Amino acid sequence: MSEVRIAAEARTEFGKGAARKIRRADKVPAVLYGHGIDPKHLTLPGHEVLLALRTPNVLIHLKGEGVDELALPKGVQRDPIKGFVEHVDLLLVKRGEKVTVEIPVTTTGDVSSEGILDQQSVTVAVEAEATHIPTGVEVDVDGLEVGTVVTAGELKLPQGATLAADAETVILQVIAKPTEAPAEDEAAEGEAAAPAEGGESAEAAE
Repeated sequence: MSEVRIAAEARTEFGKGAARKIRRADKVPAVLYGHGIDPKHLTLPGHEVLLALRTPNVLIHLKGEGVDELALPKGVQRDPIKGFVEHVDLLLVKRGEKVTVEIPVTTTGDVSSEGILDQQSVTVAVEAEATHIPTGVEVDVDGLEVGTVVTAGELKLPQGATLAADAETVILQVIAKPTEAPAEDEAAEGEAAAPAEGGESAEAAE
């Protein structure tokens, strides 16, 4: 996993007014915490942060006056309409340290023609070294039959990663395609339910 270097400035002004001022300058307020340190309030360049966050579990190297640390994003607030980053919580990490993160689960191939893939979890929790977090894990579903279930414990995790989730957690399964009633049966049911010609039944006519 590559590191993304981002310039960091110490932040001395707080509150909503200060945060709005920072965002107007195309920057992002952030807080760095962890390892028992007092939280550090930082200002980061908005565009660089937006690009970095496109990578899941991106390792950020914060570099600036009084700051030279590695961190993982642990909380991101975005504008609900425009999507820009409003605030970032960053977890301080050290080289060689193990961290628990959620990595994406993707699939390759197609299940059998009788079934439908039902993926119940798109991520799985793993433990890995902070500077070697895997980008994700793939599951080959090609040809899997109806009734097949893949649990977290059956995933082939990347080297250096260990499972942090419950091994019995269902990641995906193959379910049967829904059956459809034949068109002629539906037509027959429609005819049986239709009233007699003239709007009256035979009994009513008598």
